[in-house]
Amino acid sequence: MTAPFLFADELDVKGKRVLLRLDLNVPVQDGKVSEDTRIRRILPGLKDMLAAGAAVIILTHFGRPKGKVMPEFSVQPIADCMAKLIGKRVTIESDVIGAGGKTAAAGLKSGQILMMENLRFFPGEEANDADFAAALAALGDIYVGDAFSCTHRAHASVEALPKMMKAAAGRALGAELTALESALANPKRPVAALVGGAKVSTKLDVLNNLVTKVDGLILGGGMANTFLLAKGFSIGASLAEPDMVDIASAIIKRAEESNCKLILPDDALVAGEFKAGAAHRIASIDTIEDGDMILDAGPKSIASAIAFLATCSTVVWNGPMGAFEIPPFDTATNAIAKAVGIRSAGGSMMSVAGGGDTLAALANAGVSDQFSYISTAGGAFLEWLEGKTLPGVEALRIN
Repeated sequence: MTAPFLFADELDVKGKRVLLRLDLNVPVQDGKVSEDTRIRRILPGLKDMLAAGAAVIILTHFGRPKGKVMPEFSVQPIADCMAKLIGKRVTIESDVIGAGGKTAAAGLKSGQILMMENLRFFPGEEANDADFAAALAALGDIYVGDAFSCTHRAHASVEALPKMMKAAAGRALGAELTALESALANPKRPVAALVGGAKVSTKLDVLNNLVTKVDGLILGGGMANTFLLAKGFSIGASLAEPDMVDIASAIIKRAEESNCKLILPDDALVAGEFKAGAAHRIASIDTIEDGDMILDAGPKSIASAIAFLATCSTVVWNGPMGAFEIPPFDTATNAIAKAVGIRSAGGSMMSVAGGGDTLAALANAGVSDQFSYISTAGGAFLEWLEGKTLPGVEALRIN
């Protein structure tokens, strides 16, 4: 990393009130958390902090109440879920920056957990208001940021607050920073990036940044079709963005100038329609017919990608290689993911993956536990791939 960080595990937290900023914006149905991965991920660090004698005040947001108190966006279901998972009472305080919040925070004992109500009930949170941040700072002694998925947002509890008090990176955030550092900032080479998904337009900044950082870029999904168009191939009825062809051509040129090998499909699994049980065939890229839809890479393309990856020590993955939701159009994603998973689990490759569709695709391939690191961050992960500065990370750097 370009500047050092203080990590929470290095702190003496005994007898201290720790303001712990988490992202507990999890799915809730019928008043109960329906998917608890984000909560489980931060539990080891939280448990150790409590065992070390800290009194923990959790700060989080939930949904988009836009600065208004909306009961349906209360953090109550999240607190209930956490209490069950950790085996401790999690008290909620709604008067976050008022007398109630101050009293609750002051009375908190070592080993206890207090969760403040949804920070987005307050306009000052999303406005990055200094007074709101100062009111939060008055509640504790130490700030610990453990919400990488929020670090791309310049909100009060993410950027302004850690600048006002002693601040450290939590264990989950530390693991994320370490993984990302190892993947692009200071990687073991050669480095490959796999980028898939439907559109070039949504990942333009990602592609422009990656071609200057990696040794090889493997493209799949609908965005690969736009690059095939740019290279003069007919893609039939396939999903593509014809208005992005010039930009795709510019990225191809930039890759050449940066000595980045750009790997596109040279054969494909095609069908007349995208649905379960649709008739399909393998076709060379130069034999795509008018009614064909390219829905996945073909066996030659899969073999080429795996052969290149076998020469690499580091891989970054964002986006599926095909229409993985319906077999057999998940073939390329599954085969390449398994190849990366085997090498990662064997210790010969560092692999980092992120993005919603990516997580689902890797789970579908059955390799989620084999990758070196899988980020649940979404927008923050994409902005990191784009090479952007993340305000919530910068605020935690030791100056």
